[in-house]
Amino acid sequence: MLSAENISKISHDLYVAAKDGGADPSANASLRLVMEKAKAANMPKDNVQRALDKATGAGDVKFEEATYEGYAPGGIAVLVETSTDNINRTVSAVRNSFNHHGGSLGTSGSVSFQFDRRGHFVISREDYPDLTEDQVMDDAIEAGAEDVQTSDDAFEIYSQPTDFAAVESSLSEKGYKFEEAEITMIPQNRVDVPEEDREKFEKLIDELEDNDDVLAVYTTAD
Repeated sequence: MLSAENISKISHDLYVAAKDGGADPSANASLRLVMEKAKAANMPKDNVQRALDKATGAGDVKFEEATYEGYAPGGIAVLVETSTDNINRTVSAVRNSFNHHGGSLGTSGSVSFQFDRRGHFVISREDYPDLTEDQVMDDAIEAGAEDVQTSDDAFEIYSQPTDFAAVESSLSEKGYKFEEAEITMIPQNRVDVPEEDREKFEKLIDELEDNDDVLAVYTTAD
């Protein structure tokens, strides 16, 4: 069964992909990838269309984007990206979430300097058991990427946002398939959440992500 969490995540990915590359999947490989995920998850067409309408400004209801910055318990920096048809409702709800769980909403620029906007691609190593890190690095750099990080489970490729489409196109032409391909916010440094603050931190993030106006929540938590 498709959970509310999965609907929220896919809706966010649809919105971001359409916002960055347009709502035509034939001309937007990133959007095409997310729409395939939505179809595989049996996501209702109305939810898909709503996310695309938000991104393109189509439909009767007009949405405004806003990003909020603050600190969670333990001093963890938090960025909250929203798209809303009622800015007063959204800022009130976001502020209340921070206040309810021991955090504090900051001013614009108070934590955003701790993040970098980057293109991010994830390639499952399970799908390519014979692929080496050197090969991925060579292909990624040739495509215009900046860095490749390898774990036991995946190759993660990073690019500048302006190079995202070119990197995606080049690697796709080489036969790579992505588990994730998106433009996102990457923390410059990650920090541990203190044990005594972990429950409050998790409740804050859960409450923010459950808000229908919230597109994405980024943190510096490790």
